[in-house]
Amino acid sequence: MANTPEVSVGPPGDLGLRPVSVGGRRVGKAGSLKELRKILDRAGVEPGHEIHWLGGDHTVWPDVAWVRQTICFFMVAGLLATAYPLFRIGMSDSGDALTYAGRIAGLTILAVAVVEALAVLAAIDYWTKRRWRYSGVVLLVGVVISLVCSVTLLLLQIGERFTGYTVVGVVLGAWSSVALYGLFKCGAWNGLHVPRKIAIGLMVSTLLASANLAYSQIYVPYVTTPLIQSGAEIKESNMEKGSRRAYVTVHLFVKNAGQVPVYVLGSIYWVHGVSASNKSDRLPAPNKRNKPDKPAAAELIYDGEFVSPVGRVLNPGEEVAQDAVIEIEGAVPHKYEAVRARTEVYVIRKDRMKMTAEYERSRMSGKTLKEDCQPGDPANAEYRYRTGISNSSEILNVTRGPQRITLWKVAGKDPYVIVDVSPPNKRISFDPRNPSANEEASERYGLTQVRGSTAETPYAELLEKASATEKGATPPPTATPSPTPTPFLPQPPAR
Repeated sequence: MANTPEVSVGPPGDLGLRPVSVGGRRVGKAGSLKELRKILDRAGVEPGHEIHWLGGDHTVWPDVAWVRQTICFFMVAGLLATAYPLFRIGMSDSGDALTYAGRIAGLTILAVAVVEALAVLAAIDYWTKRRWRYSGVVLLVGVVISLVCSVTLLLLQIGERFTGYTVVGVVLGAWSSVALYGLFKCGAWNGLHVPRKIAIGLMVSTLLASANLAYSQIYVPYVTTPLIQSGAEIKESNMEKGSRRAYVTVHLFVKNAGQVPVYVLGSIYWVHGVSASNKSDRLPAPNKRNKPDKPAAAELIYDGEFVSPVGRVLNPGEEVAQDAVIEIEGAVPHKYEAVRARTEVYVIRKDRMKMTAEYERSRMSGKTLKEDCQPGDPANAEYRYRTGISNSSEILNVTRGPQRITLWKVAGKDPYVIVDVSPPNKRISFDPRNPSANEEASERYGLTQVRGSTAETPYAELLEKASATEKGATPPPTATPSPTPTPFLPQPPAR
């Protein structure tokens, strides 16, 4: 009898399971007589061995296994439903986000996803045998993460279209609230002992580091405004011998003088002849239709694009320039008083969206464009560029959904350009009386209309230079130099 091990069954614990000890050594937990018999068989205790019952006899088994297993299942399901999108977003943003801050955020989300995966293992342990002392704490952290993620997802979708992720946010919010209540009721935080001074130190350090990172890598780049310069310069002119056709060379350029790279969505320039009877010393302000304003008797000589290819990236310090030769027919001395050239460029921030090369190849014009015309598209469009875009991070793709950018050139006496950013299934009516129709997209992506400086030269002087060139003489210098372009702080385009 001296070598016979003592078998004891302790009182029920938090889960209703009773600890089993053989010879003073814990060998398991049992929730029923059947489980107790399996534990004793593994420990080598034969049936009929005397058992010491503590905290109740053999009839006390408060554990309800199916309830505990059901709770465990829903806990694991909710945590996995949170971990999967976190892993997907974190993996995407950590390598493909357009900004440094976006990649740091991606790595942070990936780390949170790892914690959520550990919470799955903690949930299994907490609702089965509770072998790990801190499983309840890790599970509690995982549920709090689910609640924060669901609330953040719903806040980001305020004002956005309804998506499947909206449903995910609502379901996870309800699940995490109920789970959090149950865990607090069970005292899941028990067993965690962290000295107060260490906890406060960690919190203060984390807050300071987060604030510094947010300011230097998120706030400063976000508020930095693109600085784009554009303009036109009227250069030499010449005339064919025996002809009344004058040819004027116009230098057109756009330069990124700031610190933010941009996509050049499109460009347009106009060359006008200003009548002598309506010459205005003051340049007119652009009107609300993105069209070049001009004196009433100014005649459009030529218009066109000058940045190629469209959709190209203009990095800080980079400049794109082109010389265009404009033909003026019927070059008589008193036809115009001056010739005026002006540019406009349409850009969008590269650090807030990603555009594919399909934009350049998407040009549509003529009969094909008319057949593809849809309600809300501008009338008299000469050509159109269109392509899908993605946001600067995966989390924005999730909340905003697919977006598409479209550029039209509208023909007429005063040609102008319209740019639109909107979801593929949404049509915006381009009402000239409502210039802020697409203001939200302009603010999100930095969509900007850059009005370049205007160059103006007396018409008689151009003819004098052209005549001199025709006769082989040295052309006189231009008396009125083109104004030096000044830095332009772009504003969202007006309709």
